[in-house]
Amino acid sequence: MKSHPTRREVLLQGAALGAAAASATALTGPAFAQADELAPYRAARINWKQAEGETITVAVIPASYFENLISLQPQFEALTGIKLRFEKVPPGQIRQKALLDLSSKTATYATHSADPMYYPLYVANKWVEPLDKYLNDATLTDKAWFAYDDIIKAWREADSMGGVPYGIPYDGEVTVQVYRKDLYAAKGLKPADTYDELVSNAKALTDANARTYGLALRGFSGAGQNMYIYPSLLRGFGGGWMQGNNVVVNSPEAVKALTWYVDTLTAYAPPAVRNWNWPDIADAFSQGTVATYIDAHSSAAVINNPEKSKVVGKIAYARWPKGPNGKRVTSIWNWGFPINVALTDKQKKATWLFIEWAASAETQARTSWKFAGPAKRSGINRMSQWRSPEFAAAMKDAGDNFIPAALDSLEHDTDVDWRPRVPQWPAIGETMATAIQSALVGQKKPKEALDEAQARITQILKG
Repeated sequence: MKSHPTRREVLLQGAALGAAAASATALTGPAFAQADELAPYRAARINWKQAEGETITVAVIPASYFENLISLQPQFEALTGIKLRFEKVPPGQIRQKALLDLSSKTATYATHSADPMYYPLYVANKWVEPLDKYLNDATLTDKAWFAYDDIIKAWREADSMGGVPYGIPYDGEVTVQVYRKDLYAAKGLKPADTYDELVSNAKALTDANARTYGLALRGFSGAGQNMYIYPSLLRGFGGGWMQGNNVVVNSPEAVKALTWYVDTLTAYAPPAVRNWNWPDIADAFSQGTVATYIDAHSSAAVINNPEKSKVVGKIAYARWPKGPNGKRVTSIWNWGFPINVALTDKQKKATWLFIEWAASAETQARTSWKFAGPAKRSGINRMSQWRSPEFAAAMKDAGDNFIPAALDSLEHDTDVDWRPRVPQWPAIGETMATAIQSALVGQKKPKEALDEAQARITQILKG
């Protein structure tokens, strides 16, 4: 904006501050929310001002998809009269801070970017509100305008328990196969449709002497690291997590899945991959040392950065290959927003209005293809928008088959039981991550690692 407002801007500010008819509203910061900017929200048949005067704090991770949302804060405050405070907390800490806040009922955070695997714990302890009552309250939600069912089904289910929503997805991802189309063409290869083909392609593309490797998958220990990849492998081998009410992690299918993971990375991945997270893999791919990887579709932003990547224009995408049981399984990962049960009733209303605004189709568009900055979100939450020409135009430089591969995966490859949905997940996830890495680095054989994990998990479940 200009450093000095025009006469018209001054008049508009004065009118907003001094009168009820807000043809424009003056805001803190450099932005002005003009009436036409808010019109798409005012089309909703609700009173956006019903919690006016409240202040709520929202905890989010420091990522571009939340930075885009934060940039729209003045618009939300003008629309609702609710004051927002965003607190940025790194991913490794936000879960612990949210748990502490919810369990102590201090109500520091009205809502936070929640890990979908934590809803079983939240719900078991009655720390978060069931959101069906907000969705079904006509004074708070215009169902036709909000179109909850347009939000990606797998993400909705991941943020629900017993069919009841406890979080509303804001941003999410899908795991896809990312490959170098030029290297594949040179070898006459096609993207893998099965695990066997994935291994065959990796073998053909690996030349350790030239420091080029056919495949990389996350190996770093963590519930959101190697345990982000292993569940898809397990389900592809026909394995499950539950036997009755018990979590079982050392089934024959689990041993086969972990053995495949270990053997494949040992043979065809960079040696350091056992300690790599997704940014490390994306960086290696962008520098030309990895020919294929499977990870979140959102890593496209890294590998297509023209300032750092050497493979721009050489990238293509495909779905997860089928496992031995014929099943493809992608992640159900998303960042959703719950409501802290310790809030006052008016604060809960204010928080719901924030969630409804953030997850709405209009805000999703404004943080994606309508966003003025370079980081246009690819993790939008609505199927209709994934299919829109505007989103296609915004993602046109991501690489060949980017949207079709992700969209097919979202529609056909999701599995809400991708990971065990139990209240004890935080401890189980870390136990499994440690076991997986111990096998990947050769400290233990896969069966030994899983047997030890099973013994620990049995104790965890006993409490």
